[in-house]
Amino acid sequence: MYINITDSLTANNKGSSRELVHYLEKENRIKDKLEPEFWFNHSGNRIESYEVRNAIDSNIAKLCKADAKFFLVNISPSQKELKYLEESYGNKEMKKQLKKYAEKVMDEYARNFKREGISSAKDLMWFGKIENYRYYSHKDKEVSNGERKRGERKEGNQMHIQIIVSRKDASNRIKLSPMNNSRGKNQTHSKKLGQFNRVAFKQSGETIFDKLFGFDRSLKETFAHANVQKNGSLAQKEQLDILEFGASQNNRSQAFINQLARELSIGAFTSTSEMLEVLGKTVSGFIDLMMDPVYVPNNETSPVEEAEKRRRRKKNQIEQSRGHGV
Repeated sequence: MYINITDSLTANNKGSSRELVHYLEKENRIKDKLEPEFWFNHSGNRIESYEVRNAIDSNIAKLCKADAKFFLVNISPSQKELKYLEESYGNKEMKKQLKKYAEKVMDEYARNFKREGISSAKDLMWFGKIENYRYYSHKDKEVSNGERKRGERKEGNQMHIQIIVSRKDASNRIKLSPMNNSRGKNQTHSKKLGQFNRVAFKQSGETIFDKLFGFDRSLKETFAHANVQKNGSLAQKEQLDILEFGASQNNRSQAFINQLARELSIGAFTSTSEMLEVLGKTVSGFIDLMMDPVYVPNNETSPVEEAEKRRRRKKNQIEQSRGHGV
């Protein structure tokens, strides 16, 4: 799952949303298009483009000329995720499911600000639109190599969602910027603009997808894995190597391993030895732990806590057996 928020460096978002809304209507202008793709949000599924433009452009109270007025959230499921949805629901129904998923993603977008009164998608001014195609651009290596022409449609299922979300909340009173990097460290700044952890937001999109649709994601397909490989410390990469080894030995505890990857990616363990001390003391002990799943996707308990409980139970059993002279 790829989720990205476009900022003002790459989008003209300091004025009217007219150009962006018009651009996102491009598929509806295809001559052989049988049914238009309407805009949607938490309150409806047949919203017209002019309604989107008017709502976003009117929701700018007390914003300066140089302020961003809106942001673009791109939600792009992988080919594997799209295939899974199509096989599970069919092409038409999967669009409905993706819209439900998008609303849940925007719930997390709202909660990520940690602002009073901003707790769900209903507190935001946002509009989503499903797009069915992607096109080759000058940035693609296939175009540079002469294999494809700029503007040609890309192969495979390219269904994705584009969401325009206003800088102001639905009441037009509170400023919300996902480009704020304070993550709560600067309390004065966070109180004024709201904190926003983009890494946590992207991770939440993947977690929601897996729980909502029952998708079995391998460790190497997780955001945590990609993030640690790209931005992690040496210690985090060593810990990830251990998890990869455990995953290669046993697949029945995949959800457990993926949750551990999420925890180590945010620094839950200071070292590989600390992780192994909690989980099984040795690599072989860790593999033994993997043989009997202790975590299920809907369980709110951290797998680290579950592993520590299991370790204590095992220690107590050993001490009790020694006490009986076994």
